[in-house]
Amino acid sequence: MTPRLDAIGMVASDMAASVTFYRRLGFDFPEGSEEQPHAEAALPGGLRLMLDTEETVRSFHPEWRRGRGGGAGLALLCDSPAEVDAVYEELVAAGHQGELKPWDAVWGQRYAVVLDPDGNGVDLFAPLPSAG
Repeated sequence: MTPRLDAIGMVASDMAASVTFYRRLGFDFPEGSEEQPHAEAALPGGLRLMLDTEETVRSFHPEWRRGRGGGAGLALLCDSPAEVDAVYEELVAAGHQGELKPWDAVWGQRYAVVLDPDGNGVDLFAPLPSAG
């Protein structure tokens, strides 16, 4: 038996803010998830994004404390470099913190980073047109 990746779990200090943020990025959380201690959104390929409140995590792990620095991060493929720019601008205009403005990375991608409500980085990227 080999373990396989089934879900990505993240801790949310404010469930409503986190659900709203990830819905803006296309994650399909069920209605009412904002008020729940645990919420899941199905992802393509059968994976799930799971959010738990800090209180939920402490209920089964009383010594848990939020770490410093990068907790978890997601990298989201956009359809085009223009979509990277548009999604970044939409999230920043909605009050989310931009960590790295869109730029053309040397590895051939348009790249940007915005922070979710808990400070986790969400990378937005798309391949750049071939220079040819």
